[in-house]
Amino acid sequence: MKITQRQKIINYIRQFGSITSYEAYIDLGITQLATRIKELKEQGYEFKTEWENDKNRYGEPVSFKRYYLADMVSENMNHIPTI
Repeated sequence: MKITQRQKIINYIRQFGSITSYEAYIDLGITQLATRIKELKEQGYEFKTEWENDKNRYGEPVSFKRYYLADMVSENMNHIPTI
């Protein structure tokens, strides 16, 4: 069974904690991350996003979103006991 791009995104976030459009492209070959996130939201997934700032290869400032699964964000994990 072929894994969909949406499932690859969920698996990636569960493994690495978050994803950006650059990571989706480089690591997963997915070019339309925002569209896949929108589709996942329509399926019931909830995301937390944060804007990040960096510089591109020319040294120019750029902004981009980092996506987290809401159920993995620390403030939503209080039900998990700490050891």
